[in-house]
Amino acid sequence: MTQKTSRDDDLLDQLTSDSRQTRQIARRRMIAEAVMGEGSMRIEDLTDRFGISLMTAHRDVDELVSRGLFRKTRGIVTAAATNLIESSDVYRSNRQSAEKKLIAEAAMQFVEPGQAIFFDDSTTVLQMAAHLPSKVPVTAITNSLTLMNALTGLHDVTLLALGGQYYNWCNAFMGRMTINEIKALRADVAFISMSAISDGTVLHQSPETVDTKRAMFDCSVKRILLADHTKFERRALHSFAALDEFDVVIVDDKTQPVHIDRMRSRDINVVIAKGAGGRS
Repeated sequence: MTQKTSRDDDLLDQLTSDSRQTRQIARRRMIAEAVMGEGSMRIEDLTDRFGISLMTAHRDVDELVSRGLFRKTRGIVTAAATNLIESSDVYRSNRQSAEKKLIAEAAMQFVEPGQAIFFDDSTTVLQMAAHLPSKVPVTAITNSLTLMNALTGLHDVTLLALGGQYYNWCNAFMGRMTINEIKALRADVAFISMSAISDGTVLHQSPETVDTKRAMFDCSVKRILLADHTKFERRALHSFAALDEFDVVIVDDKTQPVHIDRMRSRDINVVIAKGAGGRS
């Protein structure tokens, strides 16, 4: 427990120069990770672990409850076992973070100054924000509130924020209004990540997510899929597109060779993002 507390304290210390909102978002992500990891926790334990007041702990937990991630009963918060958890930005941000960073870095080779780019609301695509200053000027188009906040104030990044109906669980705008705004635009490239890949098809749990990302897909010249190795081990209800509809598929070096070989046999351009000592 001491080692875990020390790690959390270090993460919070790194955020001291950031805005209050950024610290709040980071803290809630760490609370989500802690509760999901242990299944359930007493709210009083959260106050000790994160050095916050009981009122702040309740406020953070209530926000996560409102997203459908947790249940709170008599001072105990429990992770809700639903597909919504896997779709939520809080859950996704804490999974395969190292692989997502490698994939995002590899994706930057397809960004050129002057481009107009669709960035979806995925946490993998979100990792590209840190690299954008090296490719400016660019026009970034996104429905992700998290990414909007990350891009605010970046020099020579023109931000086009897509509006519409706000979905709390993914911290993004989706639906008919969002799709109509997308259809009025034409981008050079779209960076997209989904939750599952099965039998050569990309899928997601949420039909609203599928419809919104499909609009980005259809309104772009080049379509690039970012997918860590775990996506090939999952299933989801709603079909998005065939893998060979993408111009490029970027995976991490933990992806099983059988998946890579199968894609390349269908003439799919597969890029493998390799870490230190990663396989070719």
